[in-house]
Amino acid sequence: MTFSRVSLKWQASFFVFILCLFLFSFAAAQVSPVETAGNSLIITSKHKFPVQKDKAHAVKIVSNGNSNPSFCLSPSPDIKSKPRQPSTGRLVSSDSLRKKLSSRSAIIYDSVSGKTLYSYNADLPGQPASTIKILTGLISMRSLRDTEMVKASRRASGMPRSKIYLEEGTAYAADDLINAVLLASANDASVALAEKVAGSEKSFANLMTHKARSLGAKNTVCKTATGLTATGQQSTVRDLAVVFDKAMDDEEFARRIGKSKIKTSYGKLLRNHNKALWRVKGAVGGKTGYTRAARQTYVGKFTRGEAEIVVAIMGSETMWDDISRLVDYGFAGKLQVAALEKTVPVVIEGSAKKVVMAELSTALQNNSLQVLVGTQKQPKL
Repeated sequence: MTFSRVSLKWQASFFVFILCLFLFSFAAAQVSPVETAGNSLIITSKHKFPVQKDKAHAVKIVSNGNSNPSFCLSPSPDIKSKPRQPSTGRLVSSDSLRKKLSSRSAIIYDSVSGKTLYSYNADLPGQPASTIKILTGLISMRSLRDTEMVKASRRASGMPRSKIYLEEGTAYAADDLINAVLLASANDASVALAEKVAGSEKSFANLMTHKARSLGAKNTVCKTATGLTATGQQSTVRDLAVVFDKAMDDEEFARRIGKSKIKTSYGKLLRNHNKALWRVKGAVGGKTGYTRAARQTYVGKFTRGEAEIVVAIMGSETMWDDISRLVDYGFAGKLQVAALEKTVPVVIEGSAKKVVMAELSTALQNNSLQVLVGTQKQPKL
């Protein structure tokens, strides 16, 4: 009986020893040893922590050499787990985007900051085609009353398509002709308005060039009110973007060009050539163009949330595909940059120090952390 009790005690002690050894080994596997590098102390942890949907956080606490050092929490390079894709989709490189575009030149212009988000041959001059009619409409709108009557000359009525088939000698309300220019890209209406405002299309074209310069377009020269191919006439995607962005500041211009269709006072239905209004999310207005020399041209404005961009292309062969790719690229880039720049001040419990908590790209979600001591303060993570 005595031997049996001793045996049981020995077995229990051995079991406890094995259990302790197992727990110690498991704990050692979860936390790696402390490493030192210069004045920095690095403690890594492979523990994965839950985060809010589509968000990951990093915290940096800065040391100023006092007795209360700060810490920086950042993803550990040891973790090889595949990051989640951002909700905006993966942003392709500018080189990859360029390979997918058929346009000879293109630009994405940030309407809020005035910065160029993407460009390719942005200052390469070329025939603008009907995109130049944004100047025709803008000048006519500011020069004529809506109810003012404009008589169509033989030259105006004889313009090639696109047109609304004005009858020679017939007078039309300026309001109808301006809408015809901006929505239906009517060449006959453009010339009729030009002759009414300036006496001749040539004189009106000089006004257009002057207006373009005043809006910040440095490389635009107008020879026609229509954008039909003419020697010496030129513009660039940068100029088109700048001019259109300024034009959209005019509420009346924006209201007109944002209509998908409208009826004239005499009952003719005008349909907008800008298919982006119903094809591309966030489209608020734009102007298309095409001639054999210019190929397909376009300039338009798009908004999503608080972001506003202007996209312009020249020399395109697949205009709507190019526009869609550029718009998605522009907004995806702005959303990812905004996520990196957004900061929220917080206070760590038990410390009087403030730290910076940044909402980073979801590519950092569920990664492990590093704790750094003695790092230099950075304004943003």
